[in-house]
Amino acid sequence: MNRNKVVLTSFCILATAVIFSACRDKRSTGLEYARNMYDPIAYNPDQANKNFANGQTAQTPPKHTAPVGFVEEDVYPNTKEGYEEAGVKLINSLPLTEQNLLQGQHLFNAFCSPCHGKEGDGQGHLVKLEKINGVPSFHDPEKTSSRGGLMKDLSAGKIYHTIKYGVNMMGSYASQLSPEERWKVVLYVQQLQKAK
Repeated sequence: MNRNKVVLTSFCILATAVIFSACRDKRSTGLEYARNMYDPIAYNPDQANKNFANGQTAQTPPKHTAPVGFVEEDVYPNTKEGYEEAGVKLINSLPLTEQNLLQGQHLFNAFCSPCHGKEGDGQGHLVKLEKINGVPSFHDPEKTSSRGGLMKDLSAGKIYHTIKYGVNMMGSYASQLSPEERWKVVLYVQQLQKAK
């Protein structure tokens, strides 16, 4: 009988220890599969690092280098003069193919149509909900750009510059669309300009 008491007491102590140790960390399942998934061996960018002379993990890139995949493009400043210069000098190097137009249409529908409408008529979903107003139509023969000139006559360079930098309520899409994707959208917008 005494032995049963010892076994029961030992079991109760062990069960209590397990329960209380499991309650310490609410996120823990109590199992570890791969410890380095919890404690990464890589340095955090703001963490001190003895491997570099300045003791910092985040290092400034060497001069005259560019990230992998970075494409240098013609730079026209976000000014009225830069817009006009881009309108004259920027030429779309992508061929007018069915594939480029389809990809341009897809990108336009994803990024531009909520305001400009799928037909480029300035009657997108957000305009219909009256969240924004004053969105121009690309093919209306009387609609003018806020920077001057008819919307249906905007050159490829001016459309590209506007996508890159934005204008008025339209923000920049430079971080969402790569230069090649912007040119595909330009191809599609030029088709919308001719639509009516």
